[in-house]
Amino acid sequence: MEAILADSVRNSLQQLMYRNAIFMCERLCAEFPSEKNLQLLASCYLQNNQAHCAYHILKGTHIAECRYLFALACFQMDLLNEAEAALSPNESNVEVPNGAAGHFLLGLVYRYTDRKQSAINHFNQALSLDPLLWAAYEELCILGAAEEATLVFDDGASLLIQKQYLQRGLPSQSSQETNEDHEITSNRSSVSDDVSPRKLKHTYGNNLREMSGNSYATTSNQPLHGGPTSLPFYSTPSPMATQAQLSGVRPPPVCRNALPNGPNMRTHGADVSQRVTMNSAVAGPRRKFVDEGKLRKVSERLFSDSGQRRSMRLAGESVNANSSTSVASGNGISHSSKYLGGSKLNSVVSRSSTLRKSHPSSSEIADEGNHHGVYGESRLNVTSSTSSPCGDNRSLEPEGATSSHGAVILSSSKVADGASDILGLLRLLGEGFRLSRLCRCQDALSIYMKLPQKHYNTGWVLSQVGKAYFEMVDYLEADRAFSRARIASPYSLDGMDIYSTVLYHLKEDMKLSYLAQELISTDRLASQSWCAMGNCYSLQKDHETALKNFQRSVQLNSRFAYAHTLCGHEYVALEDFENGIKSYQSALRIDSRHYNAWYGLGMIYLRQEKFEFSEHHFRMAFQINPLSSVIMSYLGTALHALRRNDEALEMMERAVLADKKNPLPLYQKANILVSIDDLDGALAVLEELKEYAPCESSIYALMGNIYKRRNMYDNAMLHFGLALDLKPSATDVALIKAAIEKLHVPDEIDEGDSMD
Repeated sequence: MEAILADSVRNSLQQLMYRNAIFMCERLCAEFPSEKNLQLLASCYLQNNQAHCAYHILKGTHIAECRYLFALACFQMDLLNEAEAALSPNESNVEVPNGAAGHFLLGLVYRYTDRKQSAINHFNQALSLDPLLWAAYEELCILGAAEEATLVFDDGASLLIQKQYLQRGLPSQSSQETNEDHEITSNRSSVSDDVSPRKLKHTYGNNLREMSGNSYATTSNQPLHGGPTSLPFYSTPSPMATQAQLSGVRPPPVCRNALPNGPNMRTHGADVSQRVTMNSAVAGPRRKFVDEGKLRKVSERLFSDSGQRRSMRLAGESVNANSSTSVASGNGISHSSKYLGGSKLNSVVSRSSTLRKSHPSSSEIADEGNHHGVYGESRLNVTSSTSSPCGDNRSLEPEGATSSHGAVILSSSKVADGASDILGLLRLLGEGFRLSRLCRCQDALSIYMKLPQKHYNTGWVLSQVGKAYFEMVDYLEADRAFSRARIASPYSLDGMDIYSTVLYHLKEDMKLSYLAQELISTDRLASQSWCAMGNCYSLQKDHETALKNFQRSVQLNSRFAYAHTLCGHEYVALEDFENGIKSYQSALRIDSRHYNAWYGLGMIYLRQEKFEFSEHHFRMAFQINPLSSVIMSYLGTALHALRRNDEALEMMERAVLADKKNPLPLYQKANILVSIDDLDGALAVLEELKEYAPCESSIYALMGNIYKRRNMYDNAMLHFGLALDLKPSATDVALIKAAIEKLHVPDEIDEGDSMD
């Protein structure tokens, strides 16, 4: 009865019939109460997005699998302290449960509680146990602590993948092999926290042909969604109130429309094992459990977080829309032909890679050790051998052992080739992602171009390419990349928040409106959908409605740093600086390397004339993204306000070299030269600037002030008139008219500074 009920639950989970699975599993737990069955019930609730049910069911359980699922439920409910207690090794808990997945989840807990080094250690440990746990490498890249991909996905990782894969292909194992493997895994768990896969090369080189089971190879790809964080406030030198105001509403999962988990190979064989158990009196011919064509195939999902955004909205306070239009040309790079795919990676294209590595979901974890050994890793062999007559066991065992050994020998070379292909691909993807997170976008694009065409033209890669162009302020190329990503993966929302910002800067209101409606219809419970909707309203200058949409995005995923930053931008547009500061600081509490929030804080303090604070925050943003021309420009502006003109001019020169198409650093450089009475140098810079931004009224207004100071009143009047003809903002119109009225008043020699 217990086996039949458990099999029914798993079949229902496989068919995504969660309500039926929960009902049958409740019957199972009522009839056969045990922690194993409670674990299965909790996995049903977790897959049905009911983390609070799993939390109450598993509270107080002790086995490793239950501790992991309990920690997962706590993480989704934002009970990070309880999640850490369930995962952390102590006197009663010898090791982190669930191997690589457990270390990954514990790393997330440490990351969101602002313990960066501990998080890095556990992400590295997760990679050392499972080199295909891409999510751990992504987190290391986000934290800015990832090693080069060639060092992580190296020969040591290949040997480990081969060993784990071949172990899964065996139907049984001897007690001696089990003990040997236990010693190996114990040694691995005691490795220092900064261990990396390359350090395991010699450890596993001699043990490649060992076919023992490995409990550490089991991980989970259960999606991790979180509620509002209750973390310590991120410290910045701000004189303002520092208590972030976050919504108390727990967000539902972001990717509601996505299928939770595909069919499970291990669950698929449950009906076979059941028939063997029930018909054990009839001994049939023994089938081969492993051969060259039937090695177990498993899969690995590569998933990523939303990237960060570089906003130039606040820059509009000094340079108007005409200037930003000229910025959109970026660095002049145009590589439309690249979207047809890059040069082929020989090792990936030449082989058809059928080896895929998987991490079972929470429902699959429940399979590990159910009653009577029916649903274990080698359930077919165990069931048939325990239920058939003794004579049959003796006669069949040598045949099974021989065929199994021969299959492993025949397939080991193919496994090695498959592992090499996978790691070759991950080296390119990983290095490209690492470089992009370090804001080395041109280098990242060069890496992505080396991908085979079939991988380059996928939604995830094209989104990463679009983000790279976005960071380089090349909005036209970013638009092309994201458009192709939408065609390749119309169901994916990854990077669509950045795409909406690209369209915002390009002032493509129709395309932005269409994108926002598409995303809402695809998944109205995704944060990216509401970010796009907010950008749509912001482009229409409806900042209050835009703010409501961004706040909705925060409610759906309070760990989405980008949404907090967008809220900050809208608060600044509404001149609510106090709440703007809180939003930016909430973003930094989630991701301390989110330089957009540092930049936003710097802009607020610059407008409040708190120049020391402004300089500090701009410098923090500059340390994270040292290639941003916009950040350099405003850092130079803050230094100029602090009367550190030499440093300011040096920073402006660097900004000009970083992006010669950006008019902002040239304009600010001219302002600095005017302040130190280098009028000729300022005029030369402004004449150059007119070539890049011929319709920028502030350029002509500043030239008018320079000519006034040189008593060239006719030229001054001409340029003031040109500035008015270009329809500047109401504030600039008032300043220009005041300057014209005082044109012949010699005492107003500092009027030019008021035009800055």
